[in-house]
Amino acid sequence: MTNGMKVSDRLAAIPMSGIRKMFDLAKPDSINLGLGEPDLEPPMEAIEAMDRAARAGKNKYSATAGIPELRDSIAQYYHEYNPELTGKNVIVTPSGSTALLEITQGFIDPGDEVLVPSPGFVIYGPHAKLAGGVPVEYKLTEGDFQPDIDYIQEKITSKTKMIVVNTPSNPTGGVLSEENRDALADIAKDKNIMILADEVYAPFIYEGKHSSFLPYLDRAIVASGFSKMMAVTGWRLGFAITNEEAMDALIKMQYHVCASPGMPAMYGVNEALPHIEKYLENARKVYKARRDLITKRINEIDGMSLIAPKGAFYAFPSYDMDISSQDLATELIKHGLVCTPGSAFGTFGEKHLRFSYAANEEKINKGMDILADVVSKIKGGRI
Repeated sequence: MTNGMKVSDRLAAIPMSGIRKMFDLAKPDSINLGLGEPDLEPPMEAIEAMDRAARAGKNKYSATAGIPELRDSIAQYYHEYNPELTGKNVIVTPSGSTALLEITQGFIDPGDEVLVPSPGFVIYGPHAKLAGGVPVEYKLTEGDFQPDIDYIQEKITSKTKMIVVNTPSNPTGGVLSEENRDALADIAKDKNIMILADEVYAPFIYEGKHSSFLPYLDRAIVASGFSKMMAVTGWRLGFAITNEEAMDALIKMQYHVCASPGMPAMYGVNEALPHIEKYLENARKVYKARRDLITKRINEIDGMSLIAPKGAFYAFPSYDMDISSQDLATELIKHGLVCTPGSAFGTFGEKHLRFSYAANEEKINKGMDILADVVSKIKGGRI
């Protein structure tokens, strides 16, 4: 760049997201199973309440941590995991991703090591780097995609400051077991390490139950958001829950990031949150049917294998062909199907692809037709 506008070394060291790269290659009429964006409509109560708030003049700055009503509502909603929660344990953030960034910026010093899941969501490692930290990958077990506890213990050093845990997982759809949740909490306590728990997909579990870190707020910060829960990705509204000491730090951090989250949207989600379960029951029914469809279709393809994901809305099948996930995803894009290579999610994501089933069944079927055709041609030596 000219005139001294040199990009910082820490930003230059971070590659562009592998998810976004695939979209740049896609044709306009492609079947897009690459983006984790719900295709459902938001709860009508949320839309109407946001509109009322905007029309009533609620368009100003709020308190840095968000409007007290929403903080209290979030605490109440999660009482089943921790009955002692109050609004003082909650900060509302401009997106769940912003919550993750603020937590990392607020608690990681240069040189600190941050254990991140692999395969895991694409921003965990870059967030650690942007804070001057060092991301260190830890493996998930094959098949059920649980954190490999022994592997994690081997990776812990005197510099380890944080372990990032994502349940349900993006990209795998894995759901953390209660046993492994407790094991990670014990490690954090024994080693004086904090846990950053990304639980944004908690509303979407099809088998088993959500093992939240909310009972462990002495050593964990839980990040989440409304983008997936209420299908309002464009509203950019998330939150974090932690103890009051850590909350002071997050509020200080958030002030310097954005001053406060957007006010009308906060009133919208606050209106819908107490009544959200009926909406989520329908959403889970829709996604579970899609999960069953994509699992069936993938397992019918010679050379591909998928254990039905237990949560979120992602399928992360493995394959046995001698081709990198990047090259396979690129070949699929040439034939009109957008997905994400497993390598975009870390070293241990290779030999997998990620498909989002936050898309209707017609698109899933068309996408799987393309996948079956391309895999057949590759295995037959015709590509």
